Parts: sequence; C-alpha cells; structure tokens
Amino acid sequence: MPEFLTLLPPDQAREKLLSHLAAPTIDSEPLDVAQALNRIAAADIFAPHPLPDFPRTTVDGYAVCARDTFGASDTLPAYLKLVGEVPMGDTPTFELGAGQCALIHTGGMIPNGADAVVMVEYTQMVGAGLPDVRAGLLELTDASLNPERPAPTTEIEIFKSVADGENVIRIGEDVAQNQLVIPKGTQLRPAEIGGLMALGITFLRVARKPVVGLLSTGDEVIEPSQTPRLGQVRDINSYTLAALVEKSGGVATRYGIISDQFEALKEAAARALSECDVLIITAGSSASTRDMTAEVIRQLGQPGVLVHGINTKPGKPTILGVCDGKAVIGLPGNPVSALVNGYLFVAPVIEKLLGALPKPGASAQAVLTVNLPSQAGREDWWAVKLIANPQSSTSAYWAEPIFGKSNLIFTLAAADGLLRIHPDATGLSMGEIVEVVLM
Repeated sequence: MPEFLTLLPPDQAREKLLSHLAAPTIDSEPLDVAQALNRIAAADIFAPHPLPDFPRTTVDGYAVCARDTFGASDTLPAYLKLVGEVPMGDTPTFELGAGQCALIHTGGMIPNGADAVVMVEYTQMVGAGLPDVRAGLLELTDASLNPERPAPTTEIEIFKSVADGENVIRIGEDVAQNQLVIPKGTQLRPAEIGGLMALGITFLRVARKPVVGLLSTGDEVIEPSQTPRLGQVRDINSYTLAALVEKSGGVATRYGIISDQFEALKEAAARALSECDVLIITAGSSASTRDMTAEVIRQLGQPGVLVHGINTKPGKPTILGVCDGKAVIGLPGNPVSALVNGYLFVAPVIEKLLGALPKPGASAQAVLTVNLPSQAGREDWWAVKLIANPQSSTSAYWAEPIFGKSNLIFTLAAADGLLRIHPDATGLSMGEIVEVVLM
C-alpha cells in the first residue's frame, strides 16, 4: 500500500500522534485517599500545616539541653537531674532548666527548654525514682506518675555529648506549611498515600480514567470461550490490550468481534469512538488488500490517519490516527505485535489523557547470552527472560532472548521484559550489557 513507502521510527511516530492530541482538560473526580493508589492527582496539593507540627524525638532516651552534655564521655560523664517523663500523645506540663533532663520515648514531644535527646544506650540512672527505659519496667513509682514531683535524688549519667537538634525532628522539618507536596499529575504511590494521611488529607481529586474502546476484527476470530474449528483462532488481543489499558490507568471497554465487512467495521468503530476517549482496532492493519482499518479511520473524523507503517519489528503495519481530537490506533492481529506496540503507543496516549507527569520506566541491565542480528535502520524489540547471574561482576542478570514468531503469545508470557535494538545498530553481540524494559 502507498502508506508503507515512508515508515516512521517509533519515537517519531509516537511524537506525531501525541502532538495531535490537545493538552487535555482533565476531568476529575473526588476519591478517598485510601482508595487512590496509582491514580493521578488532578490538582496541586499543599500542606495545610507543618509536618511535624511539634518537635519530637526519633529515639528513646532523655530530653536535654545540648550544652549540658558538652564534654561528656565514658570516663567523665555529665550528671543531669531527672525532672519528669514526657507523656506519649500529650504535651509535657513541665519545662527543663539548666542541668535537668526528662525521660522521653520515640515520637514524644520535646519539652520546652530541651533541644536534643541523648539515646538511652549512652545513659545510666543513679539513685531511685523514674524507671530506666532500658529495663522495660512496668511498675512506676509515684514520681513517674507525677512528673511535677519526681524523686529529688534521681540523676542520670550521660556518657555521650549531643549537639543541638540531635535525635530531634523539628517543626516543619518534613513539610512546611503551604508547601507543595504533590504536584498535579503525580501518580500516587504508597508513600504519597501515607504523606496525605499524615497531613489529615483523606479526600482528593484524581483524574478520571480514560475509557478505551477495543474492537477485534476478522472472520476467523472467535471468543475464547468457544471451541475453534480448523482455521479459526480465539480472540487474544482484546484481552491482552484490555489488561494493558487497565495497567496504564485507563478503563477498557470491549466491543466484541467484527466481521471483515467495511460497513460493519465502520459502524462499530463510530459507535465505540462516540462512547470512548480512545479507540483501538486490532487485526485489521495487515498490509493486504483486505485492510480496511486505515479507510475507516479516514472516514471517522479529521485529520484521520497520521501514520500508516512503523519502522519496527514487530508491528510494522501499525496505524496511528486522530479523529476529531480522539486517538484511534490500528494494531496488527499477531498477539506479540499488538501487545508490544500497545506498550509503545497505547500506554503513552493514556498517560497524556490522564495529565500524568513524565516518569522513567522500570528497566534492568543484563548481559546478553547470544548474538542478536538486526536490520540497520529498523528498530527491533525482542522478548527476553532475565536469569539470575550471581557470579558476574558486571550485571546481576543474564538476558536470554525468547525466539518466536509474532503470533506466538507465550513468547511474551515467558518474558520478563523487552530488549530494544537501536535502528542505527546491525545487531547486538553476546556478552554486551543491555537494558531490558521490564513488563
């Protein structure tokens, strides 16, 4: 077909597709933060108060004024009078004066007059009074129950000096009040979920998930639940691509299997595009006279087909289009080709519609186990399995290519990732350190 006279490299083709999609006006919806894992923040989030909002200790020990410990050592300890115990979850009712200290537990509030904490490992109690925290004693004296009236003879030996602020988290040390903590477009990971909870933010607005319509075509394609006759194949692509859509942050809607009839495909595609944000058509993009996908895309809206043919293996006959502002992608029928090019083109479209901030993909370095040939000027992608390589000083893994044709889905099911051969290369050599894009 004439569209194949000029094949675009994948990166250039993807950029052309994304450039025709207007910067999205992100639809958002409110969501409980506890349910927001992997969702995309639809607006900037600022800290309503500092975190922490009171000075607190990071260790068990004794709150002190740092200058009272200067010079303390094992041979020449400092002696401080114990004046109380900091109550957990409450504000101390006493203030430290010169030469005084207070028993404090991890997370406890630093009392006024203190500016550091000596770890309990570097202390020893002298006399009777408040319990030594190291002993784990449960029986408290009257003095420990009433910090304002401790036993007058209780002193603490300090065997190590501390600096101002040592073992203390100051007010706002984690987050200052009104600080931008989660920029718009951030994917919410467990750390972000915890941070929002620490600030008391239990609801936020997240980007609405784009709806991606999936159409399978072919008179030979049947549902997976059916038993195929000779010459028939079960539908794989709409299920693998639906899983990829969900993993990428979208919602997949399957529109079934359409026969190889132009009007039937056009009608189904028009309906799906009207109801969805993105449309994917599989099995109708082979370079044959029966290829109807490109013509359907041309008739669905403007500007229509942007790219028909990618300079890559697998997936050369991939079609990229935009119809009245919505992406329409035609993927090959071979399952490996469809899924690999789904990673290359479908996932980035979903990320743009979500307004997601760019982020590096997960990858691993490995030592290639065999020579891999490639055609200069074409970008090749190989499915590889990563094998532990504990004896190597250069990489923790071997990258073992999985050889198979593009209609063999288990070549990908057995793979841990994809290896890219740059179009400028004529192949890769055994023993080379390569980067594997993890699936």
